[in-house]
Amino acid sequence: MADRNKPITVGETAPDFTLYDQDGKKFTLSAQQGKRVLLSFHPLAWTGVCTAQMKSLEANYQAITSLNTVPVGLSVDAVPTKKAWADDMKLKQLKILSDFWPHGGVAKAYGLFREHAGSSERANVIVDEKGKLAWVKVYEVSHLPEIDEVIDALKKL
Repeated sequence: MADRNKPITVGETAPDFTLYDQDGKKFTLSAQQGKRVLLSFHPLAWTGVCTAQMKSLEANYQAITSLNTVPVGLSVDAVPTKKAWADDMKLKQLKILSDFWPHGGVAKAYGLFREHAGSSERANVIVDEKGKLAWVKVYEVSHLPEIDEVIDALKKL
């Protein structure tokens, strides 16, 4: 995966990746072909807005999956951190992926790595059934993404 200086754009092929979730299970983007994937980038575990973002995905998991979409959260935190955080948030369905090593490699490939902070932007990226970017939105780091806006974007695709 190549590093990018600016965020990916709609219509591009999504960079493929394999990351581990909070349970140490592999998640490969290309293995999801035939379904859409919502990549919900968040800067760091254990922070207020990031926690609210992941809890919102968990609370709306059924609505999102009913739209043929697999939602996942991802940040640069290590798997053990993701596990402790997921347990603390009482996540039952949502997978949160560790983009720890190489540090922020997926965020960099998507042009969403904040070099000065060592973490990703806060962003939602929808990959369509064929692996193309269908929707990309980058938010202010302190701003909680509106889940209804994401669900509306999924409905329009």
